[in-house]
This record gives sequence, structure tokens and C-alpha cells, in this order.
Amino acid sequence: MSPPAESSSDSPSGRPESPLDRPAARAVAFLVFLGAAGLLGWIHRDDLFPPEPAAVAADDPVAVCFAARGADIDRMQTEGTIGAEQAKLFKARAEALCQDQFGRGSGPPPQ
Repeated sequence: MSPPAESSSDSPSGRPESPLDRPAARAVAFLVFLGAAGLLGWIHRDDLFPPEPAAVAADDPVAVCFAARGADIDRMQTEGTIGAEQAKLFKARAEALCQDQFGRGSGPPPQ
């Protein structure tokens, strides 16, 4: 038997060169990596760069209603008519009342 003839695509180690070892394949792999990294960045853009909190509109009927009710509750608390726990409870109820009367408004969701 005669030894196999060396082809022009053999590497210096004697093994045939894979198409995946060529510079074009490495460039494609790098582009795929950049695409995947870009896609992950786009998907998590709100986690990486949080958006600014939503501003409450000046003419928001819910905010106007709650500001009036909150001022009344604060006044009652400073006068000593109600305590701190009652004021907290009344404000929660006033917020629910205003949202029920005027809808969700344009402000951020309650926390």
C-alpha cells in the first residue's frame, strides 16, 4: 500500500483542515455573538437603564382629589383629632375613593 497523498487543505499537524477553522467562519461566529449580546441588551434594556418614573399630570382628577382629601386628613392629624395610624388608614381609603370616583388617572401605579 502506498501512503495517502497529502491534500492541499491539510494543516501542519497532518490533519485535514476543517471549514470551521477558517477566518470567514470565525467572523460569522463573532457576528452571531454580537447579535446575541445585542438581543440580550435589548430584552433587558429596562433592567440596565431604568426608565424615568411616570410624572403625575397637573390636571389629573385622581391627584387633585387625593391632594384635597390628604390635606384634610393632615389638618385633622395636626389638630389632634386623629392619630398617625388613623391618618394612614384614612389616606389609604381616600386614595381608593378618589380612584373609584375618577378612574385610574395618569399617575404611576400605587406601590
